[in-house]
Amino acid sequence: MLQDRIESQAGRRRDHPYLEDARSGRRVTYRDLHSLTGSWRELFIGLGLAPSAAVLVDVADPLTFAVVHLSAIAGGFRAVPVDPGQPASETTRLADLIGGASVVVSDREASSAVPGVAFVRVDPDTFLPSVAIDGQAPASNPEALTTGSVVLFTSGSTGTPKGVELPEPQLLFVADQVAEHNRLSPDDRGFNALPLFHVNAEVVGLLATLAAGATLVLDRRFRRTGFWQLLAERRITWLNAVPAVLAVLSKTGPLELPPGLRFVRSASAPLPDPVRDALGDIPLVVSWGMTEGASQITATPLDAPRRPGTVGLPVGCEVEVRDDAGRPLGPDTVGALWVRGPGIVNRYLFGRAPERFDADGWLSTGDVGSIAADGWVTLAGRSDDVINRGGEKVYPSEVEDVLLGDDRVLEAVVVARPDEVLGAVPVAYVIPHPTAADLDALAADLADRCVDQLARFRRPVEITVVDDLPRAPTGKIQRAKVRALADGAPADGD
Repeated sequence: MLQDRIESQAGRRRDHPYLEDARSGRRVTYRDLHSLTGSWRELFIGLGLAPSAAVLVDVADPLTFAVVHLSAIAGGFRAVPVDPGQPASETTRLADLIGGASVVVSDREASSAVPGVAFVRVDPDTFLPSVAIDGQAPASNPEALTTGSVVLFTSGSTGTPKGVELPEPQLLFVADQVAEHNRLSPDDRGFNALPLFHVNAEVVGLLATLAAGATLVLDRRFRRTGFWQLLAERRITWLNAVPAVLAVLSKTGPLELPPGLRFVRSASAPLPDPVRDALGDIPLVVSWGMTEGASQITATPLDAPRRPGTVGLPVGCEVEVRDDAGRPLGPDTVGALWVRGPGIVNRYLFGRAPERFDADGWLSTGDVGSIAADGWVTLAGRSDDVINRGGEKVYPSEVEDVLLGDDRVLEAVVVARPDEVLGAVPVAYVIPHPTAADLDALAADLADRCVDQLARFRRPVEITVVDDLPRAPTGKIQRAKVRALADGAPADGD
């Protein structure tokens, strides 16, 4: 399992750097990682943690988070990442969601502790504990697996988030697929500024790098100023990014690519075609994934010609398109996307949403799209995002691509607004480029653009220029909250 992988890489690579801090000289070699995971395992056992006990990882420093997170999984425990940008009370909320935690590990003060649960303060200079406060471990949880795992909660737009448990075999399977697909080797040096409490950075970043014996450079957040220079100084060969980051890079100055950059990987949300075009000749790996699939379902091959609008081929799994009755659809027909494979979960925690799974092991992704005859997948959006305008279906991405074709537009989101006659109509929100001129005329110009390029039923009935929109920690715009704005409801509700 994971501990065996760490031990193997430590024996083969010893002083080869596994993790480096983007802004300092701090680093963790493979030998360091092996030693540190052993130390943390001894600590957890000394605290009385039973196999599969829950370890809440509430750590803001990226290198320290990685060490503690991997140590929990490799030790046979349940790693539960915490968003360090949330209030300290978030640890208590997560402990309640998973039915009780055994220990909280944090680089915050003890205020983030959960009452009655052991608390360990970690030193970011040594990556080891500096303070430990005993607590009482909860009773064993029947939901727990018998191996190490990661427990994450999907950011669903309605109701309580669904718990997803990703066991070691699933995590390592997907990590191996990512490393092989991207042809990672010990010579590679990746760059990740995405939040480590999300599945993409954990699997595509941390575990795929480990699988390849490569190096990953970590930064706390994306900084536009000096970005390409930083990548050149750190000798980066691949970049783990999201569309929001790529949109900023594509429209805020020349693309000063470091000489050794092999490819840029885009994940988390569909990459609009205008952003792809603006990135020029950068080798792109455009992917589609979800928490339930441990981060990756499809990806574009490195050496394949560009195919606008697509998210590539299935990687280590099967993808199927179905109609509303659950029947398979033919090539190039838009429908509900279902997935199955070793990297896909077969249940949610606590028996939630059983209707998402069928008897043959398929999972309904909640995404809408099509599959070409040669297997390439194209996304049309989320099923909740499709706008039914008087019986005509409007896919937001079609409209957003038209809006993004104006150089003054940095980001665009199209959502449904209730309509008494048609049921729903599309409305658009656009974020202008910081250096854009003629903003007073922008909305009118975009409306004219839609008239020229879109059928009448697809045209937004209103286009609003805004400074920004509600975002998730990855930088992805939260459509549920934008829909609330369109409905006139408070934007802070899901």
